Amino acid sequence: MTLGIEIRSLDLDSASVDDMRTQLAEYGVLILRDQPMGDRRFIEFLRRFGDLMFTEGETPVPGFPDLNVVSNIGRTTPPKSTFHVDTTYVPNPPAYTALRAVCVPTAGGSTQFSDQYSAYETLPAAVKENLAGRTVTHRVTGVASDSDSSAEHPLFAVHPVSGRTALALSAPARCVAISGMNSEDTHETIRYLFEHSTRADNVVQHAWAPGDLVMWDNRCVMHRADHSGVVGNRVMHRGMIANVENTSVM
Repeated sequence: MTLGIEIRSLDLDSASVDDMRTQLAEYGVLILRDQPMGDRRFIEFLRRFGDLMFTEGETPVPGFPDLNVVSNIGRTTPPKSTFHVDTTYVPNPPAYTALRAVCVPTAGGSTQFSDQYSAYETLPAAVKENLAGRTVTHRVTGVASDSDSSAEHPLFAVHPVSGRTALALSAPARCVAISGMNSEDTHETIRYLFEHSTRADNVVQHAWAPGDLVMWDNRCVMHRADHSGVVGNRVMHRGMIANVENTSVM
């Protein structure tokens, strides 16, 4: 696919949710420019896609408990971020994640996305054959959770809207087991698949501007924030939408 599509000045109140779902399944990422808004309107927009989810252990937006804050303010060291998919350690991870720009730094702070359709399609045939039908166990990392949550998901997942197959990964530290493999083989396989997915020619980068709203489909992309070289405050408010569509195994 062509990863990411930019749309300027879209009327979010009248835009077709079905059309946006199709665009997300096809392009992975919607970059909606010129969308200055507050949190109340942000939530209203997100709820057109379905019920909202919240990750236990994240910092909620004051007055808006369905949203969480992503910020570098008050940190003495830059946040760490690796390519991942949000909250994959639950049985039904979010279908979509969206960020609205609250405060954009004067330099740096972009968000990167990887094309997980292409990651699957460019795997060697022997690797596809060996891994077909396997599942990956995802375990909670990186948030202050009282539970040791984990869930199994297909490694090759057919997207319910596009019908295409994606290589379904998250951060390597979260992917702790592959069905039918010992721990050493799991570690080496995840390392190989992650490097394959995040090679430079499979990644696009979004440079934030005031008024940006970016939404992506967690079933066909991974993402990470690039915190290197950030100058100034970077504040985003994040919302996630529950998955109501079934993803089948390949």
